[in-house]
Amino acid sequence: MPRLLCDAQQVAAEAPGPAGVLWRLAESGRQLDANVVRIPPEGRIDTHLEPDLDVLLYVVSGEGTVETEQGPQPLAEGGLLWLPRGSRRSMTAGPGGLAYLTVHRRRPGLQIKNRTVS
Repeated sequence: MPRLLCDAQQVAAEAPGPAGVLWRLAESGRQLDANVVRIPPEGRIDTHLEPDLDVLLYVVSGEGTVETEQGPQPLAEGGLLWLPRGSRRSMTAGPGGLAYLTVHRRRPGLQIKNRTVS
């Protein structure tokens, strides 16, 4: 059933502290993954590449910068950023930190399959 899962701004405001995932979508049978993530003041997520999935990133609170192949792009509360699959990026939080929501297609779980014998 459709329902309100959380208030992302409230989650970001209520949980001061270390970097990391503050909330994640955990409903069974879902086709999406979503996370609210915090980067502490002046914190950084190093350069990485997402080879398989497009990602939407919505800035819940704070500000910072995302560095892409096209150069730095400022991030501010309310900003919505599309990160296409195959794009390389890093993120740096501003002096007040940064909290953001990511949404992308769910990755399939690992499966153990029987090996076929020829």
